[in-house]
Amino acid sequence: MRFIYVILAYLLTPLLLGHLLWRGRANPEYRRRIGERFGVRHARLPSPSIWVHAVSVGEIQAAAPLVHRLLERYPTQPVVLTTVTPTGLQRAWELFGDAVVHSYAPFDLVGSVRKFFDWSRPKLLIVLETELWPNLYHECGRREVPLVLASARVSPKSVNRYRLMLSLFRQTLSHGIVIAAQSEADAKRFLALGANPERTHVTGNIKFDFDLPPQVETHGRRLRQSHAPDRPIWIAASTHANEEEIVLAAHRQVLEVFPNALLLLVPRHPERFETAALLTAKQGFSAVRRSDGDDCTIDTQVFIGDSMGELPMFYAAADIAFVGGSLVQVGGHNLLEPAALGKPVLTGPYTYNAEDIGRLLQDAGAVRIVGNADELGGAVINLLGDPQERERIGALGRAAVNSNRGALDRLLGLISPLVDGGEAAE
Repeated sequence: MRFIYVILAYLLTPLLLGHLLWRGRANPEYRRRIGERFGVRHARLPSPSIWVHAVSVGEIQAAAPLVHRLLERYPTQPVVLTTVTPTGLQRAWELFGDAVVHSYAPFDLVGSVRKFFDWSRPKLLIVLETELWPNLYHECGRREVPLVLASARVSPKSVNRYRLMLSLFRQTLSHGIVIAAQSEADAKRFLALGANPERTHVTGNIKFDFDLPPQVETHGRRLRQSHAPDRPIWIAASTHANEEEIVLAAHRQVLEVFPNALLLLVPRHPERFETAALLTAKQGFSAVRRSDGDDCTIDTQVFIGDSMGELPMFYAAADIAFVGGSLVQVGGHNLLEPAALGKPVLTGPYTYNAEDIGRLLQDAGAVRIVGNADELGGAVINLLGDPQERERIGALGRAAVNSNRGALDRLLGLISPLVDGGEAAE
């Protein structure tokens, strides 16, 4: 089975390159550093590394506390942080600067993976959430490099897909991989796919152990004071194509009840900032862009957050948070940041990228599900009109986040024995 996978991986490589070049039309960063995706680097690292892979921005953000702890515990070893997207690479640089070695992850091709291993010389690979890459994992087994899947999850939908290639993933997952699962349900799904029971643990989700930027709430209040003092504000964050239309339709409803309401609209991907701005103007809204540096006036109806790294501040400035990627079949995004800031959270029905977090926050009463523009607009109107309810829901969300912290320490307890050299701090 693996032989077939290897052949297919090489056959599909031109399509992967075509995809990068196509995306590069809107974001030139996709066309840069392509050699890294084939494992091509300069001289190998001077000492063995600890390799952390986080697929994109959300996972990079979740990995931040882990990376900081690794840098503290193992100061003599370089930490290699890989990602797949330019936005992930940019976020890694913003968070860590040159304290870590940044790189795109190699394509899952035998040659590319081996070149990357030769360069990085990893003594441990930590993969955030679930990236099942057979050739990468096989190379870990061949070189006896310990591999940990951190905050690992497999959705019921994914299990059904993986079962079609069950023999391949049984071989992959039996290479001594340590599974640090988010939940008991995730652990059971990994076991069904062939994971080693003795190496499968439930540690929780390290996304709960994130650190908000210092002074984020202060900066949020300052942003609010400078742009929209004494105005109701709601945010639609991490939105995608075909989702901004729904959000703007909801905002039109909100304006009928609260004419001075301000929408903070923050698209997920930088290449869509311009598209969102044009759509907002086309629909007749008065808008200001963050990148322009202009303050909102009393007539401004939409503030477009076309910047990177400022989403927590935007959340802090708002009264209510809608988290996008959930009204379209993207699978949703991080609900924890607005919840930790004490904001009532709204999300669409498509939250399978973080179903456990979504369910936990729903059970806590901190999240409400909306299915369309009418439901989104109605929920925003109801919450804007009830400050006590906003405060109550926000407090439930903050408490839910705080009560589920601790996964990072449990994960580090699994990692420490796997790192050679005995450098772990007490």
